[in-house]
Amino acid sequence: MERLVLSILVDNTPGVLNRVAGLFSRRSYNIDSLTVGETNDPHISRMTVVSTGDAETLEQIEKQVRKLEDVKEVFKLEDTNSVYRELVLIKVECSHKERVDIVSIVDIYRGKIVDVSPDSMVIEITGTQSKIDGLLAMMTDFNVTEIVRTGIVGIGRGLRDEDKEKIKAR
Repeated sequence: MERLVLSILVDNTPGVLNRVAGLFSRRSYNIDSLTVGETNDPHISRMTVVSTGDAETLEQIEKQVRKLEDVKEVFKLEDTNSVYRELVLIKVECSHKERVDIVSIVDIYRGKIVDVSPDSMVIEITGTQSKIDGLLAMMTDFNVTEIVRTGIVGIGRGLRDEDKEKIKAR
């Protein structure tokens, strides 16, 4: 199975998310991760969609997404020239004695403790999926009660030719 990461610029209008997700649903494509947010232009949103499948299926996904009316641009984010990140919040039940061990593990992964209560802690970690999976593997000795993951966001490295042209025009 191969992985496809698409960065899709779309009109920031009601229903656009439904139309993109509907394309995947109608064709029985699976969405592994989906994040959406407004760009520096309030009329445009960026969707980062991750899907897995064979090469032919992934090629069809990319072609079909490009045909959607609300889609302005589609960028295929390759592992070799892109930066991916994910944010995860992890709630861990813990006693006073366990806190020191948890904090030392979180420090190794450059995470943060963002909330502490008498019987639990909330950990925040940002990074690649492998980094996050590594921290989660280390937390198996503790009672993890909740995990919230944002999904992958990604951006290409360096400036594209279109970006350079916009800078020159200013």
